[in-house]
Amino acid sequence: MDFFKYQGTGNDFIILDNRKGQHNALTGPVIRFLCDRRFGIGADGLMLLNTKSEYDFEMKYYNADGNESSMCGNGGRCLVKFAYETGIIRTTYRFLAVDGEHEAEIDEQGRVRLKMQDVITINEFKGDQVLDTGSPHYVKTVKNIEEIDVFEKGRELRNNDHFSPGGINVNFVETTSDHEIKVRTYERGVEDETLSCGTGVTACAIVNYHNEFGFNEVRVQTRGGWLSVEFDRNHDGSFTNIWLRGPAEKVFTGTVEVGV
Repeated sequence: MDFFKYQGTGNDFIILDNRKGQHNALTGPVIRFLCDRRFGIGADGLMLLNTKSEYDFEMKYYNADGNESSMCGNGGRCLVKFAYETGIIRTTYRFLAVDGEHEAEIDEQGRVRLKMQDVITINEFKGDQVLDTGSPHYVKTVKNIEEIDVFEKGRELRNNDHFSPGGINVNFVETTSDHEIKVRTYERGVEDETLSCGTGVTACAIVNYHNEFGFNEVRVQTRGGWLSVEFDRNHDGSFTNIWLRGPAEKVFTGTVEVGV
């Protein structure tokens, strides 16, 4: 099986070119094996690049636990870069993901700018915020983010009965200036802190503005690097024209034998 390894600010993915349907029979155990960092290739998730009429391609995303998952922002950016480097050359990309249609662009520095789904409502939960940016996210505003035990606190909130049965991604955000925030994320499906989470970063940028701590254009520092988010807030409280921008890079390619 030929594979491609990509990463976006340390959020890493295995990509399989499935335009001929050769990976349609991929199973959960195989995906778990491929994403395993000790026995497989190692990744936060796996994506299939599929053909789709009326679109440049379709994105199919699986978490490292082998289950098909909700939208992954960094994954979407990496898949756009893969499509470009595979020969799908566009000025503006239109692709279909589990949460609907997305647009994307690649700038002169090779960074990928991805349009995210609109956010209609932000809900409150015990003084924190819950919203959906293509994936469900819990956002907790903190001080001294480096002192937070993201694994323990994130796991506790992720498994809170209020969010069962699907669970929720958990983010901790610290405002460092009017235009900059720091974010750390515990991702469901990975069941650990990841170096970066695109939908989580987007959620934190929106909540930061919602709580009147910053502006509608913000740079975001993750453990894996810098991203930027921009958006419009409407009179009805919704958020539209949400764009996530950042690097997306090929790490290596290879061939793996699947015997599980």
